[in-house]
Amino acid sequence: MTIIETQRLLLQEVQLTDAPFIFELLNTPSWIKYIGDRGIRTIADAEQYIQKSFLDSYKKNGFGLYKMVLKTSNVPIGLCGLVNRVSLEDIDIGFALLPDYAKKGYAYEAANATMEYAWNQVGLTTVVAITSKDNANSQQLLEKIGLQQTDVITLEGDDEELLFYAVSLPQ
Repeated sequence: MTIIETQRLLLQEVQLTDAPFIFELLNTPSWIKYIGDRGIRTIADAEQYIQKSFLDSYKKNGFGLYKMVLKTSNVPIGLCGLVNRVSLEDIDIGFALLPDYAKKGYAYEAANATMEYAWNQVGLTTVVAITSKDNANSQQLLEKIGLQQTDVITLEGDDEELLFYAVSLPQ
């Protein structure tokens, strides 16, 4: 199901049939470096991850991370969406791309549309984000879509310091 449409992309709910794509994305060097190894070693692992991380979020929260699909070819290229993390007070925006599609404006296009969706469809008044201190591309994108770094935090159960970004809906 398509949730958000942009000029070049469809943002769609991830389905169990997307396991090969999720397997590929979660095992890219950039995902492992900046987001973390999720232990996805088989397609079956990817299916379980989809159930736990995507489908459960759609059901519980009414939103989640969505698959970015190229309109022209129907090829999935990444993820972008909203995440309700237990360790954060507000909903955060997240995104990741397969390496072949990075630096082509897709992440900005998807993230910008996701911010509009957060304000206008989900009804959020604040959106936050976290990123590694050494992930300059993510930091630049977060600032480009209107978030500002406000803190350095450590999530529960992790010792890595992360940059914390936030933006509130203009009143």
